[in-house]
Amino acid sequence: MLDDLDRRILRQWQADPSLAPTELAQRCGVTPVKLARRQARLQDAGIVKGVQARIDWAALGYSVEVSLRVTLDKTVGRAFEDFFDAARLVPEVIEMQTFLGRVDARLSIIARDMTHYQHIYRNQILTLPNIADIEALMQVARIKSNESLPL
Repeated sequence: MLDDLDRRILRQWQADPSLAPTELAQRCGVTPVKLARRQARLQDAGIVKGVQARIDWAALGYSVEVSLRVTLDKTVGRAFEDFFDAARLVPEVIEMQTFLGRVDARLSIIARDMTHYQHIYRNQILTLPNIADIEALMQVARIKSNESLPL
């Protein structure tokens, strides 16, 4: 599906998404017009979903990140849908995942400090529907965070 040029474009684009199109084209060894056509094709195919800014939450004063493992009450018909619909409304929830197994869901929560986290947890998380059990894991350090593919 991808040829060598596509992989070269994706490697360079992942490495520095802020590159100007002319600089990216130069690094890939193609003209800006050819680069634009390839980028459009990659986007139209759904391979590239968009270019976004990565925000350093700590630089904005969010020093606490907690991962919550949630088990839902599966006797409720719409337990998953209702839970995730409500969790999407909590601004400090920055990631949601579902799993097969003992744990049904994981939420990543950011907060300015422990007092702020406690407020979020008590007033927003514990009021989410259909929670049967919840376990909090406090993040101590982020060892690796990389969404780039090895192309």
